[in-house]
Amino acid sequence: MANLKDLKNRIASVKSTRKITKAMQMVAAAKLRRAQEAAEAARPYAERFNAVMGRMAGSAGSGDGAPKLLSGTGSDQTRLIVVMTAERGLCGGFNSSIVKLAKQRVEELLGEGKTVKILTVGKKGREQLRRDHSDLLIGHVDLSDVKRVGYEDAVGVARDILDRFDAGEFDAASIYFNRFESVISQVPTEQRIIPASYEGDESGDATGASTAYDYEPDESVILADLLPRGVATRVFSALLENAASEEGARMTAMDNATRNAGDMIDRLTIEYNRTRQAVITNELIEIISGAEAL
Repeated sequence: MANLKDLKNRIASVKSTRKITKAMQMVAAAKLRRAQEAAEAARPYAERFNAVMGRMAGSAGSGDGAPKLLSGTGSDQTRLIVVMTAERGLCGGFNSSIVKLAKQRVEELLGEGKTVKILTVGKKGREQLRRDHSDLLIGHVDLSDVKRVGYEDAVGVARDILDRFDAGEFDAASIYFNRFESVISQVPTEQRIIPASYEGDESGDATGASTAYDYEPDESVILADLLPRGVATRVFSALLENAASEEGARMTAMDNATRNAGDMIDRLTIEYNRTRQAVITNELIEIISGAEAL
């Protein structure tokens, strides 16, 4: 049985930990609101952009004149996996769920005889992937100094991916992130970004009638300019979804930690009181026994 001093020190230590987890929970709640608003505000733009790009991509087709980002290289042998995780921990299974999905995909591709390359965005994902797939890591984007994700950060990541594609380092690329649904629900998601795949809105009006569009210059010229922006837009949306998911996961994890700390304090307090009572009882027995001996 632990002595009174050890129990008292342990109770004090757990109380200090509870103060920290409670403070982190409150900070995460404040950040979550801003991150959630940013992620939800970006969704309509991304959806509309994809719809417009889908119509143009459908018109341009996949012929010889189609941009390389849309038609691909003609091969599917080398795949780039972009794993987007957080720079910090203490957010439950947020990072692990993304890495788990990416690892499953990597194993599938390797089993099919594909060549896989991994680009990480976020320190935590790189740390986990380094254990099993260090030989596949080809680059890392450090966002540890970024306080709030902006479009410029997404452009930097997209430029890295596009430069590697132009250099012929891979044939197809996909990004992995957590899509935010609620504080307790973040969905690990895979999204292909190269070759670009857009689901266009073919209906021209509410009745579903198809509308024909004439573009000047032609679709291929416009797509050549917009497709790189499309990659940056999807990366930006993924970063925003990740930011909201991270704060939601951290808030939930810190709330659970605070509750667990409270339960542990209650158990330690009961044990402390029982131990103290046992010590007092032993002292009384010794006093009574000494008095009777006299």
